[in-house]
Formats: sequence, C-alpha cells, structure tokens
Amino acid sequence: MADREIPDPYLDGYARILADASVTGRRLTREEMESRRTLGEQAAEAGHGLRALVGAHLAAARSAWPGIRGPVDSTLAAMQQAIDAFAEGYERAQRLAVGREEAARREFIDDLLYGRSDVGRLAERAERFGLRLSQAHAVAVAQGPHDYDESDAVTRQVERALITRFGNRSVLLATKDGRLLCVAPGHEGEILPWFAKQAYTATNGGRVAIGRAHPGPGGVVQSYEEALNALELAERLGLVGPVLQAADLLVYPVLTRDRQAMADLVVHTLGPLNSARGGAQPLLDTLTAYFDCGCVATEAARRLSLSVRAMTYRLQRIHLLTGADPSDPAHRYMLQTAVIGARLLDWPATDI
Repeated sequence: MADREIPDPYLDGYARILADASVTGRRLTREEMESRRTLGEQAAEAGHGLRALVGAHLAAARSAWPGIRGPVDSTLAAMQQAIDAFAEGYERAQRLAVGREEAARREFIDDLLYGRSDVGRLAERAERFGLRLSQAHAVAVAQGPHDYDESDAVTRQVERALITRFGNRSVLLATKDGRLLCVAPGHEGEILPWFAKQAYTATNGGRVAIGRAHPGPGGVVQSYEEALNALELAERLGLVGPVLQAADLLVYPVLTRDRQAMADLVVHTLGPLNSARGGAQPLLDTLTAYFDCGCVATEAARRLSLSVRAMTYRLQRIHLLTGADPSDPAHRYMLQTAVIGARLLDWPATDI
C-alpha cells in the first residue's frame, strides 16, 4: 500500500545507498544525508504523511534486501541514518510551514483589527481562516497572569478543546498583545462561552471578556474593542467574576462619555472627603463596599473587617462632610454614580 501511495521520486537512490553502505560498513556521506533531507522536505510540501513515507522506505528496503550482500547490522544502520535524515527534512519543512502559517495569521489579525487592508482583500483572506466577514461576529479576549503566543502550551490546550468540541465551525483562535483572542460567528452563541471556560482553566484563573456581535469587518473590530474595554473596566472597578459580558457593562461607557462632567461630579460630591482624617480613600472604600452589598451596613462592615458601630460612624461622617446621606434614596444615586466615577478616574490617587 505504501509503495502505491508514495511516488518513487521520494525513494530515489535509497536502495543504492543501502547496498553501498551495507557492503562497506560506512556511515552515509554528507551529500547522501542532505539528499535524504531534501526529499523529506519535498514530500512534506507535497502533503504526504510521515507514517506512509516511513512505511514506503521500509517496504523498499525489504524489496532490495535480497540484493544487499553486506552484514545485517550495517544494513540496518544505513536504514536508520537514511530514514532519520529523511524525517529531519520532513520536520524542517513542517516547521517552516507552521511558521509561515503563524506569520500569515498574525498579519491577518493585525489587518483585521486595525483596518490596514482593503475590505475586499481582507474578506478573501478571512475565508482562508474560516471566517465570512459578511456575517456578524463576536470576539472574546482572555487575559491571564502571563503573556501568550501561538506556540504557548495554553494556546494549544484551548485550541484543542475548541476543535474537539466544535470542529471546523468557523472559529478563529489567535493571540494579540499577549492575550488569547477568539472570533466566532454571532449566531453561534455557545462557542465563546465555551472558549471562556477553557481559557479560564488553561490560564489558571484568568479573566475573559466577550464583546457583542456586530456585522461586517468593522464589527469584528468593534466587538474586540468592547472586550478590551470590559477587561479594563473590570480592573479599574474591581469587578468579580471570571467572565465579563460587554453587554452587561454598557452603563459604564455611558457614564464616562463626558469625562469632564464626570470629573466635576466626583470633585463636587466626594471632594469634601479629602478633609477627613486619613484622607478620602478610607471613606471612599466604605461607600464602595456599602453600595456593592446592596446598602446593607452589616455586610459592608464584614467585608471591610469593621464593627457595625465603626461602619455606622463612617457613614455618618460621610453624611456630615458631603451633605449627602448614603442611606437616603434621594441621595444614593448621586453618591453611587460619583463613587463609580471615582473608581473609573482613579480618584483620589489621580488629580482630575
């Protein structure tokens, strides 16, 4: 079977090398080794499988064996050298092909996310990677404790999990700026959550953000930016949870769309806290914990490792300094919005 599958040119000179090296007991010459490597490269580029190629070499050696007069050990040694050199050339060609594929993927991802290519040409290249840019796509971005690239074990683990679960269902996995990136059709709602689960496990507790689905090449860029913004918001606001949905965080871009107005609100509402002993930060942390737990003072005290009495004192101090009562629904919205703005603008650590 191997003889019929593998063309004769890839075995060219093999039987002659075995016969000559076996009789003399010598090792293969440099030229003979290089000729095997070259044929191995050519076979890899032609798409032949290494298993079938090795089988063809073994079958060719068996056919030539009656005409080989040298010792068995010498013949087997020559076979080993020839096949090893052939496999080395095959693997070298595969590494080059993988490198070219990774470079093409990186270039495509850069062009896709930064719009550096003609739309028509970009759509043609996208088909090579299984994407149809006329459809809507969503992007998920995973960030872990380390930077990742295409050759990283984490990337390969996540890729294997996606292929095992979804096969070739128009999913593109890549890396960008040290993060894992997954692009999937917008109507395939189960792919990105599955990617998020696998990425969380592979990165040992990393965080994943999923952008909304948008149509066209520009939609991929928009979804990618949404995912990045969600990761940034989570870091600034200390949001909990391994998976962030950009659709659930739309209120924050709205709040910061007018940065100067938000800065004015923070300074006007929370600025008086700077006059407190220890500065504004402890009281800002108090408000953050209070609002995060649904305005339950006992729970907020537990989170801050305070007594309920100390928590109550802090809330009263905030009321006294700002004129706004955190427990009063009429004041609560203004205070909570100002607290969110302070976290987004990194106040009071940063002047605004």
